[in-house]
Amino acid sequence: MQYRPLGSSGIEASVVAVGTWVTGGGAAWNGVDDGESLRALETAFDNGVNFVDTAPAYGWGHSEEVVGKAVKGKRDKIVVATKCGIWWEDQRGSFHFHLDGKDTYISLRPDTIAIEVENSLRRLGTDYIDLYQTHWPAKEPENTPIEDTVALLMKLKDEGKIRAIGVSNVSVPQLEAYCAAGDIVSDQFRYSMLYREPEADILPWCAAHNLATLTYMSLEQGLLTGKVGLDRAFKEDEFRSNPDWNPWFKLVNRPKVLAMLDGWRGLTEKYNCTLAQLVIAWTAAQPGATHVLCGMRTAEQAAQNAAAGALTLDDADIAQMRNDAVALGTPE
Repeated sequence: MQYRPLGSSGIEASVVAVGTWVTGGGAAWNGVDDGESLRALETAFDNGVNFVDTAPAYGWGHSEEVVGKAVKGKRDKIVVATKCGIWWEDQRGSFHFHLDGKDTYISLRPDTIAIEVENSLRRLGTDYIDLYQTHWPAKEPENTPIEDTVALLMKLKDEGKIRAIGVSNVSVPQLEAYCAAGDIVSDQFRYSMLYREPEADILPWCAAHNLATLTYMSLEQGLLTGKVGLDRAFKEDEFRSNPDWNPWFKLVNRPKVLAMLDGWRGLTEKYNCTLAQLVIAWTAAQPGATHVLCGMRTAEQAAQNAAAGALTLDDADIAQMRNDAVALGTPE
């Protein structure tokens, strides 16, 4: 496993991290087995992963509770990241979405974050959070000033409740404002070889300013593992069935992706790896990309994904994979 610094925080975290959106369960993920989730986390840790990312919104606190059980007894060895800003206890903030029977709001108000951090500490069973991130930027009508949000986060850091501050899903101007207001060490955002928009701005900006990056959906919710064939169907309330969220899953686009992956069989033989491992290693090799969040529903997935953290690809193969992905064009 390779380890890289989380920006200027002084924290060393594994290149491959566990993303626990699916761990929260709920209708969007067609349920979840907590026992298997715990086995997956334990297997990841046993295979060199020391970095796990969660959020209160993943199963309305359930993901944090599972992570808390997984890190018990090894808390000082695991880098625990969670988030704030998606609020559902009342109507403070700006309406965000309705999910699983709940109305949620984006609230980066200091008063709601102060409540959120205590809830997360309790659910995680810890007295400190290694990386505390804003989940989404504030928006109208209650567009909390970034300076007010960061002031509260810096106070939590001074109190020892959090070790470092990160942001998620922000634009470059927002990122600049966050960094001007306080000590920001990381940025989390969607990025994959099929979704390369961050290469135009976010990735180079983070590289130039020594910010760690946590990329999510880098396996495109399983599509880039090669295991999602043309016969695979998804329930209407699953995220993978939403063409606006991931148009590559549409049946008109899926054959192009599968053909590309099939063309990489020589690379998987060369590196003695799976397609998923190949894609994870490619992602981690991109300029500015420091850490790759991978969902790990089973122990087998956890072991395989963790192994990608030790994989180093030749420059020519990295370039070939990029060219193949670019040649797909845009999804229909």
